[in-house]
Amino acid sequence: MGLRKTSPELHNLLLAARIGKVSRRSFLSGALALGVTLPLATSLWSKTAKAAPVKGGQFRAGLDDGNTTDSMDPATTNSRFMITMAHTHRNFLTEITPENDVAGELAESWETSPDARTWVLKLRKGVEFHNGKTFDAMDAVASLNHHRGEKSTSGAKALLASVEDIKADDKNTLVIKLASGNADLPFMLTDYHLVMLPADGEGKVSFANDAGTGGYVVKAFNPGVQASLERFRNYWKADRAHFDAVEYTAIPDVNARQTALLTSSLDAMIECDFKTVQMLERDPNLKVDEVPTGTHVSMPMFQDAAPFDNPDVRLALKYAVDREATVKMVLNGHGSIGNDHPISPIMPYYDGSIEQRAYDPDKAKFHLKKAGLENLKIDLSAADVVITSGVDMALLFSETAKAAGIEVNVMREPNDSYWSNIWLKKPFCLAGWGQRPTPDIIFTLGYAAGADWNDSHFEDDRFNQLLLAARAELDKPKRTQMYGEMQRILHDKGSVIIPFFRNWIYARRANVQHSGVLTSSWPLDGARGAERWWFES
Repeated sequence: MGLRKTSPELHNLLLAARIGKVSRRSFLSGALALGVTLPLATSLWSKTAKAAPVKGGQFRAGLDDGNTTDSMDPATTNSRFMITMAHTHRNFLTEITPENDVAGELAESWETSPDARTWVLKLRKGVEFHNGKTFDAMDAVASLNHHRGEKSTSGAKALLASVEDIKADDKNTLVIKLASGNADLPFMLTDYHLVMLPADGEGKVSFANDAGTGGYVVKAFNPGVQASLERFRNYWKADRAHFDAVEYTAIPDVNARQTALLTSSLDAMIECDFKTVQMLERDPNLKVDEVPTGTHVSMPMFQDAAPFDNPDVRLALKYAVDREATVKMVLNGHGSIGNDHPISPIMPYYDGSIEQRAYDPDKAKFHLKKAGLENLKIDLSAADVVITSGVDMALLFSETAKAAGIEVNVMREPNDSYWSNIWLKKPFCLAGWGQRPTPDIIFTLGYAAGADWNDSHFEDDRFNQLLLAARAELDKPKRTQMYGEMQRILHDKGSVIIPFFRNWIYARRANVQHSGVLTSSWPLDGARGAERWWFES
């Protein structure tokens, strides 16, 4: 009996057993009450139960990117090194659970008005920052306002664009008022920029001393290279942050990461090589985790720059991608084919009725001829920091595009400055997008007109109208229809090519344990491996 086939009650009981939160007697009693036979209940316990997590040890993880320009300022966060750091030494108001739902973190509960324009969040009491300050609503106000304002360049600015006011009703009550309704606000507050920081007393935040409320305290940080952290003794989550210390090392080369894991220089690594992961799976001293996701590699084209300002050129390039070959070569089959919009089959509101676009050089030629550009030459920037074999992915596209009369010159860019110097700056490049929990969040960040991370400069009046309407719509069928239309607009008119959705594949030493239910938002269990995992005793 698999978790996906069980009732919600039995699912929760199995999860409790997996993380050591229930005794054998309580598990058997609960399973019998749910109608499970004693032999099956006993079998489920033996297959599922784990010993309770134990404290201790230094957890060393190899991460795949990091920039020398990385900063503790959360407004600038864009590398997975810093995303992982954010989930290690800081907290959010809400968090994504292993079941991919939203739960309170520093916010205990929330409620909204019928029009979803006013949200009231009750904050946890007695939570301590690493610098000794007690977290309160003024810290939350300053932390969110850090990403707002005309001068803000934060990646979360677009998410907060509809916010009219944020205020503290009292020390432990936060009130957020919106210009238009947002039914997804609790999900939105999980965005990795929106960590809680101590206020400086003047309405701003202090991030220079690295203080957070998370399970680990930063002891050393060398941007783009390494970070060392120690367990915060006063962490408010008694059942989390099991390691004594955590060390993150940026190792962009996947072979170097795998070698470090095989030789026990690392305890876990992000992003296995899709082509050689079978080697790791055969090693009895290692465990490989694979999680389907909505994470994807895209190919954004500046819609306001020639030749991409011509919709037929954009369609020609979409038809010039051999998606099946790309999934096979780049992912070694560890993913699913994309359809030029960012909503994957595992995400809510996915529209499976949209015709799947296939590799078709003849259609590509047709659209090029319609655009008056039967022989097209373009540059495509790429680097392996986007995804393992990212340059190979670009070279494959260069080969398949030739049949359509398109010459693609692949520009191999440096890994260590790709996110700061290439992405958002070059008119045609590879880009990596992590899964967001709802369509509104990914549409708002990457496709809304004027959004700082609208990396294709996409703009469509109907799309933007639907974005506002769907965000405030509480009726699920109506919302489904709106998000379906938005996916069709991007599929037909958008300026982003999305060839596939990839699975997370990461690995750990066999003595590193976890609950068995992994969050799909980011690698290493939603970037919370340091908080949720432990060494077996």
